[in-house]
Amino acid sequence: MEDERVNGIAALLEQGRYLAAQTDAFPSTTETVEALNHAQEGIEEVAKNPGIIRTWLEGLVPDLLNFAFQILIALLVYVIGGRIIKWITKLVRRSMDRAGTDEGVKQFMIPVIKYSLYVVLIFIIMGLFGIATTSAVAVLGSAGVAVGLALQGSLSNFAGGVLILLLKPFKVGDYIIEHSHNNEGTVTEISIFYTKLLTVDNKLIVIPNGTLSNSSLTNVTNKDRRRVDLVVGIAYEADIRTAKDVIYAVAEKEEARIPEEKPVVYVDNLAASSVDIGLRVWVKTEDYWPARWRMTENIKYALDAKGISIPYQQIDVQIKQ
Repeated sequence: MEDERVNGIAALLEQGRYLAAQTDAFPSTTETVEALNHAQEGIEEVAKNPGIIRTWLEGLVPDLLNFAFQILIALLVYVIGGRIIKWITKLVRRSMDRAGTDEGVKQFMIPVIKYSLYVVLIFIIMGLFGIATTSAVAVLGSAGVAVGLALQGSLSNFAGGVLILLLKPFKVGDYIIEHSHNNEGTVTEISIFYTKLLTVDNKLIVIPNGTLSNSSLTNVTNKDRRRVDLVVGIAYEADIRTAKDVIYAVAEKEEARIPEEKPVVYVDNLAASSVDIGLRVWVKTEDYWPARWRMTENIKYALDAKGISIPYQQIDVQIKQ
């Protein structure tokens, strides 16, 4: 039965070779005929020794079993290695927590350590399959150059993240203002490629680290105290000394004012329709906005009580008949 199948295949190959020699439909008739000749020689060899297929199959079964065993071992190594990596990352996080490491450093370094350990695990699994790690490193190096050229933006973001952690222009929890695109908010996360800001109206802004490291920014909460600057305009007819005393009294009674820092009241500008009185009061950084809002309101009430008006812009239109 096996000999009949072999003879049938040989006959089909003979017909194919004849058709290839007779038609111009093939791109290269000579190459096609040579390929068919080699195939026929192989079939004739199998026909002379039918047991060669059986021998090949018998040798294939152990190879398949060995390969399946290697896959099983690789899966076990991956599962066990993954658990070890999780344990190591947890241990690193606990160590950083005990050492009081900045939250931004933890958010950046822990993923780097985690992915580096997974790369080592992949090399170990490749070694189980007999793949030379030196060759793999060379291939990965060449691929890394190509990927690096294609992902220059991502690499610059990674480098920007490293610079942010080293130079520390801000940390998690700081309120910053990025001037290039006028983004501002509280820093909630410094990751490998991006920094996340939460705005006062609860919107999330994601900024590439490369942008932050290459642009100017203001860290509003870097210091523990801030100065509240207010400008209040009064009418030219009002008494300047009385207005300054009223504003000073309001500032001195402000509950958030730092006691050792006295308020400063001064004439800031003689504007077109008002005399602008300036006020400077030092408060704790976290009290800045409540103190500013409270003093603005109390100054208005105090000036009204003294009969000092705050002028507003108006336009006089004269119609000539």
